[in-house]
Amino acid sequence: MIRIILPPQLRTLAHAGNEVTLDVAGPATQRAVLDALEMHYPVLRGTIRDQATRQRRPRVRFFACAEDLSLEPPDAPLPEAVAAGTEPLLIVAAISGG
Repeated sequence: MIRIILPPQLRTLAHAGNEVTLDVAGPATQRAVLDALEMHYPVLRGTIRDQATRQRRPRVRFFACAEDLSLEPPDAPLPEAVAAGTEPLLIVAAISGG
């Protein structure tokens, strides 16, 4: 089971709690986790990554095990602690203003 912590606006949209858990088929990668998340919560399609290109939206970041994973390739393995479910994958929405 992969643990995912969603930002408040996505929790509200998905009617989910602070943390969701998902089964991910195959290796635990960003792509696999996001595929499972969007399949379980279809309302999140297009919010974390572009629906056409499947690329991470610029103001969305991924963190795990005190590391910024945002610029890692989508098919790179997530840290073992995330894959084992002992550490969560944090999806963070950046705040911008001016």
